[in-house]
Amino acid sequence: MRFPAFIPLPSCIRECADFRSWQWDIFCTVIDNYGDAGVCWRLAAGLAERGQRVRLWIDQPECLHWMAPQGAAGVDIRRWQAPLNAQELPDRAGDVLIEAFGCTLEDSVQAWWAASHASSAPERTGLWLNLEYLSAEAYVARCHGLPSPVMQGPAAGLVKQFFYPGFTADTGGLLREMALPQRQQRFPASRFLEALTGESATPVAHDPAAATKPGAEAEPLVVSLFCYEPQPLPALLAQLAERPSTLLVFQGRSHQELLRILGTSTLPEHHGQCRLTPLPWLDQSGFDEVLWSSHFNCVRGEDSLVRALWAGQPFVWHIYPQDDDAHHAKLEAFLDWLQAPDDLREFHRIWNGIAEGPLPALVPARLRDWQSCVQAARIRLMEQDDLVSQLLSLARKTCATALTGTAPA
Repeated sequence: MRFPAFIPLPSCIRECADFRSWQWDIFCTVIDNYGDAGVCWRLAAGLAERGQRVRLWIDQPECLHWMAPQGAAGVDIRRWQAPLNAQELPDRAGDVLIEAFGCTLEDSVQAWWAASHASSAPERTGLWLNLEYLSAEAYVARCHGLPSPVMQGPAAGLVKQFFYPGFTADTGGLLREMALPQRQQRFPASRFLEALTGESATPVAHDPAAATKPGAEAEPLVVSLFCYEPQPLPALLAQLAERPSTLLVFQGRSHQELLRILGTSTLPEHHGQCRLTPLPWLDQSGFDEVLWSSHFNCVRGEDSLVRALWAGQPFVWHIYPQDDDAHHAKLEAFLDWLQAPDDLREFHRIWNGIAEGPLPALVPARLRDWQSCVQAARIRLMEQDDLVSQLLSLARKTCATALTGTAPA
């Protein structure tokens, strides 16, 4: 019995409307795991893909050298080294200003924005957004789109707006680039994985039934590992060691935790019957392709969660742990939205340290059930407007006149 094969997104998804080109300024700080930078880069590139002009202000632009080495036409990367002085800022602010994930704009930036978009100049109305963190909790729909008046500082009297990504139609949606279905349709999953490991890999099945035909040969289980430091990781290793399998280990905390558990300075080639394959630092396209090539993906944070959903393969999400255990409710809300079966909920709770017990075995029948769950969720998401489309619609409603002087479309 075979493991679930990769099923690409259909070629035709909802058509995107045409929008005029606006100037966007996105401000981003890199916290500790590059997730904020990953989201902001995908956002910037997604806007540029739709013909927008983007300045991405980031305090550690070096991480983009490996995350997005080719850059993107229409995206201007600028180092945000606070405080920015007037000489480092363009003469005029753009049409849309995005503060990503609670980063704090210094007075010079606020004054720069206010000078272009004060209430005394209604013909140059701009859009100032607080881009918030992703959650499936009920407060997201309630808070999405709410105004946030600026009460003090050089921008006092102006109004920001909360923009919440989310999983339902009453939220800001998820990032999904226009070319994603075509990329998946063209992707040679078996050849990609064989190049990484030197072994035969997961077949691509446009028809899910092709993976369960009688007589199909057994294949090694392929698992990708992108996590923090989950306590049950040794249990997962023990499970993989008992069967022919391959563990694809991303660089960073996943790799370091595995070294700690094994007590080695480098990963051995094998752990029992499991082949351990350390991956190089991958760009975002390479990260996606590993998820598409694996039967089961261990992902963490927010950007990789969204990419796991678009991959459509079974996965477990290692949510960012918080001291007050607020992540417990966040995880449960996501599992409810996902309509996760009981054994997938159990795996998530154990993986995240919320419950104890043995991890459910990663057997073909169970993984196919989990894939069906993820595929159904992916279909629901495809029926909704993606995050960039929603931002563009909001900009068209809000920006009275772009700095180019053209009228709204």
